[in-house]
Order: sequence, then C-alpha cells, then structure tokens
Amino acid sequence: MNDLPRPELILVRYGELALKGKNRSAFERKLVENMSAATAAIAPVRYERSRGRITAALKRPEEQADAPATLQRIARRLQEVPGLSSVSVCIGVPKDPAVISAVVNAELAERLEFERGPVTFRVSSRRADKAFELTSVELDRYVAERIPPELWDKLEAKLKGAELEIGIEVRPERAFVYLGRHAGIGGLPVGSLGRAVCLLSGGIDSPVAAYYAMKRGCRTDLLSFLSPPYIGASTRAKLIDLARSIARFQPRTRLYLAPFAEIQEAIRDLCPAPYRTILYRRFMQRIGSKVAKRNRGRALVTGESIGQVASQTLENIACIEAASALPVLRPLIGFDKTETTDVARRIGTLELSNRPEPDCCTVFMPDSPMIFGKLEDCLAAEEALDIQGLLMRSLKGIEVIEFEAGQERA
Repeated sequence: MNDLPRPELILVRYGELALKGKNRSAFERKLVENMSAATAAIAPVRYERSRGRITAALKRPEEQADAPATLQRIARRLQEVPGLSSVSVCIGVPKDPAVISAVVNAELAERLEFERGPVTFRVSSRRADKAFELTSVELDRYVAERIPPELWDKLEAKLKGAELEIGIEVRPERAFVYLGRHAGIGGLPVGSLGRAVCLLSGGIDSPVAAYYAMKRGCRTDLLSFLSPPYIGASTRAKLIDLARSIARFQPRTRLYLAPFAEIQEAIRDLCPAPYRTILYRRFMQRIGSKVAKRNRGRALVTGESIGQVASQTLENIACIEAASALPVLRPLIGFDKTETTDVARRIGTLELSNRPEPDCCTVFMPDSPMIFGKLEDCLAAEEALDIQGLLMRSLKGIEVIEFEAGQERA
C-alpha cells in the first residue's frame, strides 16, 4: 500500500427530501440542478442519483492539476446548497476487504496523529452491491478488528453519538471509504416551493431572513430602496455586497434597487410626522408586491421581529402588512438580536451588515415615531398622497442587478 488511493467521489445526503414520497424525485432533480449551478465555476462535475443518495465526481479528473484538492473545494461549496444535510469526500478502492481495511487504517492514522485523548468512533458500512462477500455487519466487524493497537490507544468505540464515523459504501463498481461527515445547511432545494421577494435593508436581520426563505425552498429575489441625494453611493455599494453574499445559496439572484426619495419627500411634506416610518414601509410593501407579481412571486419576506424596533410592534406590523397584496413571511419573528447575529456571523453577512452606512428609513426620521399605529390613521394620512403616481415612478426607475451562484466563500 505504498501508493494509497486518492479521493475521487463526494457522497451527498439529504434529510427532508426523503419524506416527500411520490414527489421526492422532483425535489431531487431540483437539488441536483442547484448543486450543478453552485459548483460549475470550480470544475465539471457528474452528479448521479441512486437509492436515496447523490454522488458527485469530477467528469475529467485527469484534467485537474490536483483532483483531491478540487474535490475538497467542491465539498465545501456543496455545504452551502440548501437541501443537503451532509457531505463526505470518499476514497475509491477495490472491493477487497483487506484493501478497504488498509485504507481505513491509513486514514485513521493521519486523522489521529495529533489527538491526545480518546476519540469515540463507529464503523458504518452500507452494501449496495449485494454480491459483495461480506454483509454490512460483517464488514463493520472486519474493519474494526483490524485497526492496529497503536490506533486503539486513541479510539473508543461508540455506536450512538460517536465523534468520528468510519464510513464504507460498497457499490457495484467500487467501494468508497470516508472519515466523517461535513454538515450541510439542511432545508429544501431552492426553487422547489416557488418564488418570493425579500425586502433587503442594510441591517443584520433582512439578509438572515432571505437566507431562511431560501433554506425553505423559495427562490428569493431581493428588493432594496435608495434615496439619493439623502443616501449616497456607499449605501448602494453595501446593498450590492450583501446581495452578492446571499446569492451563494441559490442558482440565480436578482437585486432590485428602487428609487424612494420622492415617496419620502411626499410623506414628509403631506403626512403626520409620527407615522413617517410606517408609511414608508407601507409603500415598500406595495412596491415589493408589484415586483414579486411581475416575476410570479407568491410572497414577500421581511426581517421583522416582534418588538425589536418601534415599527415592529404588533399594531405597526399589522398597519404595514395591510398594504401588501401578497402574504408576508417573517422567518425571524421570534428571534432576539443575539440569535439573528449568530446566524449572520455563520453565513458571512454580519461584517457587511455592520458597515456604518445609513439605510433609507433613516431619512426624515421623526423625533417621536408612532409605536402603536392605527390602520385608519394610515389610510387617512395617505389620502393626501398620489399613491399610484408615486408607485409608478418608483417602479419605472428600478435598477436590476443579477448574480450567479458559482462564487465560493472567501
């Protein structure tokens, strides 16, 4: 075994898709489509579906200068594709128990080289090739019994909740060995449950809300609002950077940048000051509904959380939602700021959100914003506004920027 086999396949697992019954095949096809889009910029990949598993392999490994490193990059990228529960980079070996055991021991020796205390482990074999000479249980025992004593000093067998899984997949063409599973983000494939538009501010909450909508299977486009000359180019750049970061989680993303200054000026000049923020957001709901319907969107998504700011009391949320022509989804409705911040840090948007650039809701901010708004007061205030004209001009001035999913996280 001087020349040990190299990684040549990624084993992909999914969770919820297994419960979809007769519709599972459609969800799997959408998942593979999204995986292909995510990894297209790294290398050509061949995806195969078989009995509740998806495998990924390089189409032309001989053309990759370092195929194992390329597979590792692909595996890391797949961890960001909604719908996947875990991935494992596998080493392909002949279907010979002795060879399988030797490769497992070599991989274990490398994995345990710098470990001090015992690492709990289990052997988990899966025999897709029923002609293989050992059953799954027999192969588990065969491999475990041949782990050398010097490695056993750093190991402790544990069938449930083990820290390290020694995985073996025996397939008709070859056997595959892996050590450990790399967690995916779970959920459902983006695009399997329709489209939505997320109202994206420059804060921490709305990018996280967009991420959760994608995780639940919604292709989620983004809508932001700009108020030049009151809000400058640096805010626009921040919103684009946030959108680009979130775009990693789905094949294609559109960012809509809607002009909003005229609407804010009209509200400032003609409506009661305490209601300004609520009325701003009612217009955002109207514009979001129009943008979504143009693209067959079925819902709006916001980063609202009960009581987090003055506009997010139950009364104000009701006033704002009443202006929407579509259902409004609020993935963070019960989150506190710490929970949202933790997710933002994990998905890579926190640093961008913390860039000190104002969003458009800060323009003409009243000294005493309304905390418990009433819908009848909102409707009465809006009678002074040319709602349709303001909407039409904002929609006409929208800028659209498109992003693809092929980028890797730095």
